[in-house]
Amino acid sequence: MTGKQLRNSILQWATQGKLVPQDPNDEPASVLLERIRAEKSRLVKEKKIKRDKNETIIYRGEDNSYYEKTLASDEIKCINDEIPFDIPDGWAWCRLEHITRYIQRGKSPKYSLIKQIPVVAQKCNQWSGFQIEKAQFIEPSTLSSYGEERKLQDGDLMWNSTGLGTLGRMAIYWERLNPFGIAVADSHVTVIRPFSCEVSTLYLYSYFSSPEVQSVIEDKADGSTKQKELSTATVKGYLVPLPPCEEQLRIVDKLAQVLPAVSVYASLQDSFTQLNVTLKDNLYKSILQEAIQGKLIQQIESEGTAEELLEEIRAEKMRLVKEGALKKSTIANESRIFRGDDNKYYEQIGKQVNEIETPFDIPETWSWVRLPQIATSELGKTLDKGKDSGDITPYLCSINVYWTGIVLNTIKEARFSQSERSKYKLRLGDLLI
Repeated sequence: MTGKQLRNSILQWATQGKLVPQDPNDEPASVLLERIRAEKSRLVKEKKIKRDKNETIIYRGEDNSYYEKTLASDEIKCINDEIPFDIPDGWAWCRLEHITRYIQRGKSPKYSLIKQIPVVAQKCNQWSGFQIEKAQFIEPSTLSSYGEERKLQDGDLMWNSTGLGTLGRMAIYWERLNPFGIAVADSHVTVIRPFSCEVSTLYLYSYFSSPEVQSVIEDKADGSTKQKELSTATVKGYLVPLPPCEEQLRIVDKLAQVLPAVSVYASLQDSFTQLNVTLKDNLYKSILQEAIQGKLIQQIESEGTAEELLEEIRAEKMRLVKEGALKKSTIANESRIFRGDDNKYYEQIGKQVNEIETPFDIPETWSWVRLPQIATSELGKTLDKGKDSGDITPYLCSINVYWTGIVLNTIKEARFSQSERSKYKLRLGDLLI
Protein backbone atom coordinates (compact mmCIF):
# COMPACT_ATOMS: atom_id res chain seq x y z
CA MET A 1 0.00 0.00 0.00
CA THR A 2 1.39 3.40 -0.95
CA GLY A 3 1.52 6.30 1.46
CA LYS A 4 -1.25 8.04 -0.47
CA GLN A 5 -3.45 4.93 -0.36
CA LEU A 6 -2.88 4.55 3.39
CA ARG A 7 -3.69 8.22 4.02
CA ASN A 8 -6.86 7.96 1.94
CA SER A 9 -7.92 4.82 3.81
CA ILE A 10 -7.44 6.52 7.18
CA LEU A 11 -9.44 9.58 6.07
CA GLN A 12 -12.15 7.27 4.77
CA TRP A 13 -12.31 5.39 8.08
CA ALA A 14 -12.47 8.72 9.92
CA THR A 15 -15.46 10.06 7.98
CA GLN A 16 -17.31 6.73 8.08
CA GLY A 17 -17.05 6.41 11.85
CA LYS A 18 -14.48 3.59 11.81
CA LEU A 19 -11.37 5.37 13.08
CA VAL A 20 -12.38 5.92 16.72
CA PRO A 21 -15.03 4.16 18.84
CA GLN A 22 -18.45 5.68 19.37
CA ASP A 23 -19.40 6.69 22.91
CA PRO A 24 -23.12 6.15 23.76
CA ASN A 25 -22.85 9.06 26.20
CA ASP A 26 -22.09 11.51 23.39
CA GLU A 27 -24.84 13.94 22.50
CA PRO A 28 -26.29 12.77 19.11
CA ALA A 29 -25.54 14.85 16.04
CA SER A 30 -29.30 15.39 15.58
CA VAL A 31 -29.35 17.43 18.82
CA LEU A 32 -26.31 19.37 17.63
CA LEU A 33 -28.16 20.22 14.38
CA GLU A 34 -31.19 21.41 16.35
CA ARG A 35 -28.95 23.73 18.32
CA ILE A 36 -27.42 25.11 15.13
CA ARG A 37 -30.89 25.73 13.67
CA ALA A 38 -31.81 27.67 16.82
CA GLU A 39 -28.62 29.70 16.54
CA LYS A 40 -29.38 30.44 12.89
CA SER A 41 -32.87 31.65 13.79
CA ARG A 42 -31.39 34.01 16.35
CA LEU A 43 -28.89 35.38 13.82
CA VAL A 44 -31.70 35.85 11.28
CA LYS A 45 -33.71 37.86 13.82
CA GLU A 46 -30.63 39.97 14.52
CA LYS A 47 -30.27 40.43 10.73
CA LYS A 48 -26.74 39.04 10.82
CA ILE A 49 -27.53 36.32 8.25
CA LYS A 50 -30.29 35.76 5.72
CA ARG A 51 -33.03 33.20 6.25
CA ASP A 52 -32.62 29.99 4.28
CA LYS A 53 -35.95 29.58 2.48
CA ASN A 54 -35.03 26.04 1.41
CA GLU A 55 -33.75 24.73 4.75
CA THR A 56 -34.10 20.97 5.11
CA ILE A 57 -33.55 18.20 7.60
CA ILE A 58 -32.36 14.70 6.69
CA TYR A 59 -33.57 11.71 8.69
CA ARG A 60 -33.87 7.94 8.49
CA GLY A 61 -37.38 6.55 8.18
CA GLU A 62 -38.82 3.42 9.76
CA ASP A 63 -38.12 1.64 6.46
CA ASN A 64 -34.39 2.40 7.01
CA SER A 65 -34.37 4.74 3.99
CA TYR A 66 -33.06 8.29 4.09
CA TYR A 67 -35.48 11.17 3.58
CA GLU A 68 -35.07 14.93 3.25
CA LYS A 69 -37.79 17.27 4.43
CA THR A 70 -38.05 20.92 3.34
CA LEU A 71 -39.12 22.80 6.44
CA ALA A 72 -40.93 25.63 4.67
CA SER A 73 -43.21 23.38 2.60
CA ASP A 74 -43.11 20.04 4.46
CA GLU A 75 -42.14 18.43 1.15
CA ILE A 76 -40.43 15.07 1.69
CA LYS A 77 -38.34 13.07 -0.76
CA CYS A 78 -36.28 9.89 -0.54
CA ILE A 79 -32.54 10.54 -1.05
CA ASN A 80 -31.15 7.01 -0.79
CA ASP A 81 -29.42 7.42 -4.15
CA GLU A 82 -27.46 10.41 -2.80
CA ILE A 83 -26.17 8.74 0.38
CA PRO A 84 -22.63 7.45 -0.40
CA PHE A 85 -22.12 5.20 2.65
CA ASP A 86 -23.58 4.11 5.99
CA ILE A 87 -22.79 6.03 9.17
CA PRO A 88 -22.99 4.99 12.82
CA ASP A 89 -25.95 5.59 15.10
CA GLY A 90 -25.61 9.00 16.68
CA TRP A 91 -24.29 10.53 13.46
CA ALA A 92 -26.41 12.49 10.98
CA TRP A 93 -26.33 13.41 7.33
CA CYS A 94 -26.76 17.10 6.59
CA ARG A 95 -26.16 19.63 3.84
CA LEU A 96 -23.04 21.75 4.26
CA GLU A 97 -25.13 24.92 4.47
CA HIS A 98 -26.95 23.43 7.51
CA ILE A 99 -23.78 23.67 9.61
CA THR A 100 -22.22 26.87 8.25
CA ARG A 101 -22.94 30.55 8.78
CA TYR A 102 -21.39 31.67 5.49
CA ILE A 103 -20.66 30.09 2.08
CA GLN A 104 -19.70 32.44 -0.72
CA ARG A 105 -17.30 32.79 -3.61
CA GLY A 106 -14.72 35.54 -3.29
CA LYS A 107 -14.86 38.49 -5.67
CA SER A 108 -12.67 39.57 -8.58
CA PRO A 109 -9.99 41.86 -7.14
CA LYS A 110 -8.37 45.04 -8.40
CA TYR A 111 -4.72 44.17 -7.96
CA SER A 112 -2.07 46.46 -6.55
CA LEU A 113 1.68 46.42 -5.93
CA ILE A 114 1.03 47.79 -2.45
CA LYS A 115 1.63 44.85 -0.12
CA GLN A 116 -1.04 45.59 2.41
CA ILE A 117 -4.15 43.43 1.83
CA PRO A 118 -3.49 39.93 0.38
CA VAL A 119 -6.08 38.22 -1.80
CA VAL A 120 -6.19 34.44 -1.46
CA ALA A 121 -6.11 32.66 -4.82
CA GLN A 122 -6.08 28.98 -5.79
CA LYS A 123 -2.30 28.75 -5.62
CA CYS A 124 -2.43 29.73 -1.93
CA ASN A 125 -4.50 26.64 -1.15
CA GLN A 126 -2.21 23.62 -1.24
CA TRP A 127 -2.76 20.18 0.29
CA SER A 128 0.46 20.84 2.17
CA GLY A 129 -1.24 23.81 3.82
CA PHE A 130 -2.22 27.46 3.43
CA GLN A 131 0.53 29.56 1.80
CA ILE A 132 -0.07 33.30 2.20
CA GLU A 133 3.31 34.04 0.57
CA LYS A 134 1.83 33.10 -2.81
CA ALA A 135 -0.90 35.74 -2.57
CA GLN A 136 -1.13 38.93 -4.58
CA PHE A 137 -2.62 42.13 -3.15
CA ILE A 138 -5.69 44.26 -3.73
CA GLU A 139 -5.83 48.00 -4.17
CA PRO A 140 -6.26 49.26 -0.55
CA SER A 141 -8.93 51.77 -1.54
CA THR A 142 -11.18 48.92 -2.77
CA LEU A 143 -11.43 47.29 0.68
CA SER A 144 -14.52 49.39 1.40
CA SER A 145 -16.36 47.49 -1.38
CA TYR A 146 -15.88 44.26 0.57
CA GLY A 147 -18.56 43.50 3.14
CA GLU A 148 -17.36 42.56 6.61
CA GLU A 149 -18.33 38.94 5.98
CA ARG A 150 -15.92 38.79 3.00
CA LYS A 151 -12.90 39.37 5.22
CA LEU A 152 -11.43 35.97 6.02
CA GLN A 153 -11.79 34.72 9.56
CA ASP A 154 -9.75 32.24 11.57
CA GLY A 155 -10.75 28.68 10.68
CA ASP A 156 -12.43 29.51 7.34
CA LEU A 157 -12.27 26.71 4.80
CA MET A 158 -11.09 27.88 1.37
CA TRP A 159 -12.16 25.58 -1.46
CA ASN A 160 -10.72 25.95 -4.96
CA SER A 161 -13.78 26.06 -7.20
CA THR A 162 -12.54 26.41 -10.79
CA GLY A 163 -10.02 24.86 -13.15
CA LEU A 164 -8.67 21.39 -13.81
CA GLY A 165 -5.90 20.21 -11.54
CA THR A 166 -6.75 22.67 -8.76
CA LEU A 167 -10.51 22.05 -8.51
CA GLY A 168 -11.46 20.74 -5.05
CA ARG A 169 -8.16 21.54 -3.38
CA MET A 170 -8.79 22.96 0.08
CA ALA A 171 -6.91 24.77 2.83
CA ILE A 172 -7.76 26.30 6.21
CA TYR A 173 -7.21 30.01 6.78
CA TRP A 174 -5.30 30.58 10.00
CA GLU A 175 -4.84 34.16 11.11
CA ARG A 176 -1.48 33.34 12.68
CA LEU A 177 -0.10 32.56 9.20
CA ASN A 178 -1.06 35.97 7.83
CA PRO A 179 1.38 38.70 8.91
CA PHE A 180 -0.83 41.33 7.23
CA GLY A 181 -3.69 40.79 9.69
CA ILE A 182 -6.40 40.88 7.00
CA ALA A 183 -7.14 38.99 3.79
CA VAL A 184 -9.91 38.41 1.25
CA ALA A 185 -10.54 35.68 -1.34
CA ASP A 186 -10.69 35.96 -5.11
CA SER A 187 -13.53 34.71 -7.31
CA HIS A 188 -11.99 31.26 -7.88
CA VAL A 189 -12.14 30.37 -4.18
CA THR A 190 -15.25 29.52 -2.16
CA VAL A 191 -15.10 30.54 1.49
CA ILE A 192 -16.85 28.17 3.94
CA ARG A 193 -17.37 29.39 7.51
CA PRO A 194 -18.66 26.68 9.89
CA PHE A 195 -20.41 27.17 13.22
CA SER A 196 -17.05 26.50 14.85
CA CYS A 197 -18.52 26.17 18.34
CA GLU A 198 -20.47 23.12 17.14
CA VAL A 199 -18.58 21.81 14.10
CA SER A 200 -14.83 21.20 13.91
CA THR A 201 -13.16 22.93 10.99
CA LEU A 202 -10.47 20.25 11.05
CA TYR A 203 -13.09 17.50 10.85
CA LEU A 204 -14.74 19.14 7.84
CA TYR A 205 -11.33 19.57 6.22
CA SER A 206 -10.55 15.86 6.70
CA TYR A 207 -13.89 14.96 5.09
CA PHE A 208 -13.47 17.21 2.06
CA SER A 209 -9.90 16.02 1.54
CA SER A 210 -10.94 12.36 1.72
CA PRO A 211 -11.32 10.17 -1.39
CA GLU A 212 -15.11 10.11 -0.80
CA VAL A 213 -15.15 13.74 -1.97
CA GLN A 214 -12.02 14.17 -4.05
CA SER A 215 -12.56 11.12 -6.27
CA VAL A 216 -15.88 12.51 -7.55
CA ILE A 217 -15.28 16.24 -7.33
CA GLU A 218 -15.06 16.74 -11.11
CA ASP A 219 -18.30 14.80 -11.57
CA LYS A 220 -20.00 17.26 -9.20
CA ALA A 221 -18.66 20.26 -11.11
CA ASP A 222 -20.28 22.07 -14.01
CA GLY A 223 -18.69 23.02 -17.32
CA SER A 224 -16.66 21.38 -20.08
CA THR A 225 -13.66 19.08 -19.79
CA LYS A 226 -11.42 22.12 -20.32
CA GLN A 227 -12.99 24.28 -17.61
CA LYS A 228 -14.75 22.81 -14.60
CA GLU A 229 -16.49 24.90 -11.97
CA LEU A 230 -17.86 24.05 -8.55
CA SER A 231 -20.95 26.23 -8.19
CA THR A 232 -21.90 27.83 -4.87
CA ALA A 233 -25.21 25.94 -4.96
CA THR A 234 -23.31 22.64 -5.28
CA VAL A 235 -21.04 23.56 -2.38
CA LYS A 236 -23.99 24.55 -0.17
CA GLY A 237 -25.85 21.34 -0.98
CA TYR A 238 -22.90 19.02 -0.39
CA LEU A 239 -23.80 16.11 1.90
CA VAL A 240 -21.72 15.86 5.07
CA PRO A 241 -21.62 12.92 7.54
CA LEU A 242 -21.76 14.70 10.91
CA PRO A 243 -20.57 12.94 14.09
CA PRO A 244 -21.41 14.10 17.60
CA CYS A 245 -19.31 17.06 18.67
CA GLU A 246 -17.19 14.99 21.11
CA GLU A 247 -16.48 12.36 18.45
CA GLN A 248 -15.42 15.03 15.96
CA LEU A 249 -12.72 16.05 18.43
CA ARG A 250 -11.64 12.42 18.98
CA ILE A 251 -11.37 11.93 15.24
CA VAL A 252 -9.30 15.11 14.82
CA ASP A 253 -7.00 14.07 17.69
CA LYS A 254 -6.49 10.60 16.22
CA LEU A 255 -5.73 12.02 12.77
CA ALA A 256 -3.19 14.37 14.35
CA GLN A 257 -1.50 11.29 15.84
CA VAL A 258 -1.44 8.99 12.81
CA LEU A 259 -1.15 11.24 9.72
CA PRO A 260 2.39 12.47 10.55
CA ALA A 261 3.46 8.82 10.76
CA VAL A 262 1.81 8.19 7.39
CA SER A 263 3.76 11.11 5.92
CA VAL A 264 7.00 9.56 7.20
CA TYR A 265 5.93 6.20 5.78
CA ALA A 266 5.14 7.81 2.40
CA SER A 267 8.49 9.59 2.33
CA LEU A 268 10.38 6.39 3.15
CA GLN A 269 8.40 4.46 0.57
CA ASP A 270 9.11 7.08 -2.11
CA SER A 271 12.80 6.88 -1.23
CA PHE A 272 12.69 3.09 -1.40
CA THR A 273 10.90 3.17 -4.77
CA GLN A 274 13.46 5.63 -6.09
CA LEU A 275 16.25 3.46 -4.72
CA ASN A 276 14.82 0.44 -6.53
CA VAL A 277 14.73 2.37 -9.80
CA THR A 278 18.22 3.82 -9.46
CA LEU A 279 19.66 0.59 -8.03
CA LYS A 280 18.49 -1.37 -11.05
CA ASP A 281 19.91 1.23 -13.42
CA ASN A 282 23.15 1.62 -11.47
CA LEU A 283 23.58 -2.13 -11.09
CA TYR A 284 23.18 -2.58 -14.84
CA LYS A 285 25.77 0.14 -15.49
CA SER A 286 28.13 -1.29 -12.88
CA ILE A 287 27.99 -4.77 -14.40
CA LEU A 288 28.73 -3.37 -17.86
CA GLN A 289 31.59 -1.33 -16.44
CA GLU A 290 33.02 -4.37 -14.67
CA ALA A 291 32.74 -6.33 -17.94
CA ILE A 292 34.61 -3.86 -20.16
CA GLN A 293 37.33 -3.33 -17.55
CA GLY A 294 38.08 -7.03 -17.27
CA LYS A 295 36.72 -7.36 -13.73
CA LEU A 296 33.55 -9.39 -14.36
CA ILE A 297 35.21 -12.75 -15.06
CA GLN A 298 38.68 -14.16 -14.50
CA GLN A 299 41.39 -14.06 -17.18
CA ILE A 300 42.63 -17.48 -18.30
CA GLU A 301 46.27 -17.53 -19.39
CA SER A 302 45.80 -20.47 -21.79
CA GLU A 303 43.32 -18.42 -23.87
CA GLY A 304 46.17 -16.30 -25.23
CA THR A 305 46.25 -12.52 -25.55
CA ALA A 306 44.36 -9.86 -27.45
CA GLU A 307 47.61 -8.99 -29.28
CA GLU A 308 47.67 -12.50 -30.73
CA LEU A 309 44.04 -12.03 -31.81
CA LEU A 310 44.93 -8.74 -33.51
CA GLU A 311 47.76 -10.45 -35.44
CA GLU A 312 45.22 -12.97 -36.73
CA ILE A 313 42.89 -10.12 -37.77
CA ARG A 314 45.77 -8.35 -39.58
CA ALA A 315 46.59 -11.55 -41.45
CA GLU A 316 42.92 -11.96 -42.40
CA LYS A 317 42.81 -8.38 -43.65
CA MET A 318 45.91 -8.94 -45.82
CA ARG A 319 44.27 -12.01 -47.34
CA LEU A 320 41.08 -10.06 -48.12
CA VAL A 321 43.11 -7.24 -49.71
CA LYS A 322 44.89 -9.75 -51.96
CA GLU A 323 41.52 -11.23 -52.96
CA GLY A 324 40.13 -7.75 -53.70
CA ALA A 325 37.43 -8.11 -51.07
CA LEU A 326 38.94 -5.27 -48.99
CA LYS A 327 40.51 -2.00 -50.09
CA LYS A 328 44.23 -1.60 -49.46
CA SER A 329 43.58 1.83 -47.92
CA THR A 330 41.90 0.16 -44.95
CA ILE A 331 45.27 -1.19 -43.74
CA ALA A 332 47.60 1.48 -45.14
CA ASN A 333 47.63 3.70 -42.06
CA GLU A 334 46.37 1.30 -39.46
CA SER A 335 46.69 2.25 -35.81
CA ARG A 336 48.67 0.19 -33.33
CA ILE A 337 48.35 0.94 -29.61
CA PHE A 338 50.93 -0.45 -27.20
CA ARG A 339 52.21 0.03 -23.68
CA GLY A 340 55.78 1.33 -23.35
CA ASP A 341 58.47 0.44 -20.84
CA ASP A 342 57.38 3.52 -18.88
CA ASN A 343 53.90 1.93 -18.45
CA LYS A 344 52.31 4.65 -20.62
CA TYR A 345 50.21 4.02 -23.72
CA TYR A 346 51.40 5.03 -27.19
CA GLU A 347 49.79 4.91 -30.62
CA GLN A 348 51.75 4.29 -33.80
CA ILE A 349 50.31 5.23 -37.21
CA GLY A 350 52.86 4.65 -39.94
CA LYS A 351 56.15 5.98 -38.60
CA GLN A 352 54.56 8.50 -36.22
CA VAL A 353 54.25 7.60 -32.54
CA ASN A 354 52.28 9.67 -30.00
CA GLU A 355 51.48 9.21 -26.32
CA ILE A 356 47.74 8.75 -25.68
CA GLU A 357 45.51 8.63 -22.62
CA THR A 358 43.19 5.71 -22.03
CA PRO A 359 39.99 5.96 -19.93
CA PHE A 360 40.78 3.11 -17.53
CA ASP A 361 43.19 0.27 -16.84
CA ILE A 362 42.74 -3.12 -18.51
CA PRO A 363 44.24 -6.56 -17.81
CA GLU A 364 47.68 -7.48 -19.17
CA THR A 365 46.23 -9.82 -21.80
CA TRP A 366 43.89 -7.16 -23.23
CA SER A 367 44.68 -4.48 -25.80
CA TRP A 368 43.37 -1.04 -26.65
CA VAL A 369 42.43 -0.69 -30.33
CA ARG A 370 40.79 1.78 -32.66
CA LEU A 371 37.51 0.45 -34.03
CA PRO A 372 38.78 0.23 -37.68
CA GLN A 373 41.35 -2.37 -36.52
CA ILE A 374 38.62 -4.89 -35.72
CA ALA A 375 35.61 -3.81 -37.79
CA THR A 376 34.54 -2.01 -40.91
CA SER A 377 32.03 0.79 -40.65
CA GLU A 378 29.73 2.33 -43.22
CA LEU A 379 27.11 5.06 -43.10
CA GLY A 380 23.76 3.98 -44.43
CA LYS A 381 22.56 5.40 -47.73
CA THR A 382 20.92 8.82 -47.92
CA LEU A 383 17.55 8.20 -49.53
CA ASP A 384 16.71 9.69 -52.91
CA LYS A 385 13.25 11.12 -52.47
CA GLY A 386 10.97 10.39 -55.39
CA LYS A 387 13.26 7.68 -56.81
CA ASP A 388 11.18 5.49 -59.12
CA SER A 389 13.72 2.83 -60.08
CA GLY A 390 14.98 -0.19 -58.23
CA ASP A 391 13.25 -2.77 -56.07
CA ILE A 392 11.08 -1.81 -53.10
CA THR A 393 13.04 -2.83 -50.03
CA PRO A 394 12.45 -2.37 -46.29
CA TYR A 395 15.10 -0.27 -44.54
CA LEU A 396 15.97 0.66 -40.97
CA CYS A 397 16.40 4.20 -39.64
CA SER A 398 16.96 5.78 -36.24
CA ILE A 399 13.35 5.28 -35.09
CA ASN A 400 13.87 1.50 -35.33
CA VAL A 401 17.00 1.35 -33.15
CA TYR A 402 16.55 1.10 -29.35
CA TRP A 403 18.69 -0.15 -26.49
CA THR A 404 16.17 -2.95 -26.06
CA GLY A 405 16.60 -4.07 -29.67
CA ILE A 406 15.35 -3.50 -33.20
CA VAL A 407 11.70 -2.41 -33.47
CA LEU A 408 10.12 -3.41 -36.77
CA ASN A 409 6.54 -2.21 -36.38
CA THR A 410 7.55 1.22 -37.78
CA ILE A 411 9.74 -0.09 -40.59
CA LYS A 412 9.70 1.90 -43.84
CA GLU A 413 10.27 0.97 -47.49
CA ALA A 414 12.03 2.64 -50.43
CA ARG A 415 13.48 1.76 -53.84
CA PHE A 416 17.10 0.53 -53.98
CA SER A 417 19.16 -0.60 -56.97
CA GLN A 418 20.78 -4.01 -57.00
CA SER A 419 24.21 -2.55 -56.26
CA GLU A 420 22.81 -0.54 -53.37
CA ARG A 421 21.09 -3.60 -51.98
CA SER A 422 24.39 -5.49 -52.13
CA LYS A 423 26.43 -2.68 -50.55
CA TYR A 424 24.07 -1.75 -47.74
CA LYS A 425 22.58 -5.13 -46.96
CA LEU A 426 22.61 -5.84 -43.22
CA ARG A 427 24.44 -8.95 -42.07
CA LEU A 428 24.11 -11.10 -38.97
CA GLY A 429 25.98 -9.49 -36.07
CA ASP A 430 26.07 -5.95 -37.50
CA LEU A 431 25.98 -3.17 -34.91
CA LEU A 432 23.57 -0.32 -35.69
CA ILE A 433 24.35 3.05 -34.12
